[in-house]
Amino acid sequence: MPKKFIGRIDKADFPALDLIDIDIKIDTGAYTSSIHCHKYYEEDGVLKCLFYDKGHPNYNGKKILFKNYTTTKVKSSNGIVQRRYKVKTTIFLFNKKYSIHLTLNDRDDMKYPILIGRKFLLKKFVVDVTLKNVSFQEKNLLNT
Repeated sequence: MPKKFIGRIDKADFPALDLIDIDIKIDTGAYTSSIHCHKYYEEDGVLKCLFYDKGHPNYNGKKILFKNYTTTKVKSSNGIVQRRYKVKTTIFLFNKKYSIHLTLNDRDDMKYPILIGRKFLLKKFVVDVTLKNVSFQEKNLLNT
């Protein structure tokens, strides 16, 4: 299967998280993908997450529960290693559903609530930094 070209930023849907047209940043410097999560905690073997951000109106404030999750170590760009929760969900790009692992992180101060890293991009996409919103534009063309 030929790889799709994706730009440096786009919008994606995460239907299991009830998040539609969410801004994403393609980050080839990051190995793992990460999502902004306002609040998260473990309770009775369940990871409870609140996806809300006043700066991103499509972050709806709905609480999502994960029964299957792990933790992983993530090294940030400044060299600091953090232990983060990691969840598996689905992402829609180019009108196709993909499985994706996302680490949870407070990205409140960041412009893009979701970073898409190399592990997800591998064997699926080629990044062209001159492009923007390629998947989102294709979605809009199909819906008109």
